[in-house]
Amino acid sequence: MDSRTGFPVVGMVGGGQLARMTHQAAVALGQSLAVLAAAPDDPAALVSPDVRIGPHTDLAALRAFAAHCDVLTFDHEHVPTGHLRALVAEGVTVHPGPDALVHAQDKLVMRTRLAGLGVPVPEFAAVTAVADAVKFGDEHGWPCVLKAARGGYDGRGVWLLADPEEAAERVAGLLDAGTPLLVERRVAMRRELAALVARSPFGQGACWPPVQTVQADGICVEVLAPAPGLSAEVAAQAQELALGVAAALDVVGVLAVELFDTEAGLLVNELAMRPHNSGHWTIEGARTSQFEQHLRAVLDYPLGATDVLAPAVVMANVLGAPAAPARSVDERLHHVLARFPDARVHLYGKRELPGRKIGHVTLLGERPDGLRDRARLAAHWLSHGEWLDGYDIH
Repeated sequence: MDSRTGFPVVGMVGGGQLARMTHQAAVALGQSLAVLAAAPDDPAALVSPDVRIGPHTDLAALRAFAAHCDVLTFDHEHVPTGHLRALVAEGVTVHPGPDALVHAQDKLVMRTRLAGLGVPVPEFAAVTAVADAVKFGDEHGWPCVLKAARGGYDGRGVWLLADPEEAAERVAGLLDAGTPLLVERRVAMRRELAALVARSPFGQGACWPPVQTVQADGICVEVLAPAPGLSAEVAAQAQELALGVAAALDVVGVLAVELFDTEAGLLVNELAMRPHNSGHWTIEGARTSQFEQHLRAVLDYPLGATDVLAPAVVMANVLGAPAAPARSVDERLHHVLARFPDARVHLYGKRELPGRKIGHVTLLGERPDGLRDRARLAAHWLSHGEWLDGYDIH
């Protein structure tokens, strides 16, 4: 408990942009988020007054940080499961707990558990030898998708296997490197969706409307909320599926369920048990943001309303340009705010690297189409310092 404020201390492991935006939500609740950051220039470390520097892979650093906090939660899923089990055994409150979080850390564990629960997932198999991948492809069709069971994100750790020859070469190299693997059927999908929900230790649940996520090279570039053209029936199915997964896995906090929308119905692709890129639009676009909701959930406060505040909300990620822009980030921001005064810009204080998420832009309006053009233009200018061709920027 913070003796200055009388509020419990929430400790977030990881100092990235999710922790940075969670800190901003904590301020409105009268709290200061404690952050375990890897470096003093991590995005959250630049804004939070309560920062400890240490690696998330070091049990001693985690233990020392936990001693300062009433509850631990996460900016990412990469804390070793064994460390979290040790902390729980020592009486530390961890949300989500390690028995839940492992399903976001290990794709094979997640696929196996969800399939056992009857949750729709793509057909899959564990890969411990080249023969496993070749057999799967022969039985389920080529191409198929090979994934690293742990550690992959934003398109990393995913490979498309065209035929047995490519499978043999790719799988052998990854297994030799010690990478745990699984293989999945390549899904013929109409689009990708995400269902974002929250759950408290008391068991209260809340959900936002499902959104459409737009990917480029494996990285989310846009989020459209609510998902355009999604029927009320399918939207309810997505929400019920996500709430059911949260309850079955005993998730506490925000849960993002990434979904494939297919002709045969919804399939679960990924799980994230923390605030998620698909929920950044909620900062301006929903009654309660995902960041405030995550804090409410891990503290077992009553959850907030999730009403959408406009008929359409579009969030566009700002990705680092292939080459360093000629204009400074300050000049780029100046131009965007002048051109789009209704745009809400969030920059994360991160070093600009090609393809790296360095910020996002959110716009609210009546219809998604015009908003998408404006959001794309604003995000591209912020990353490249130049306007996209072929768009009306007025």
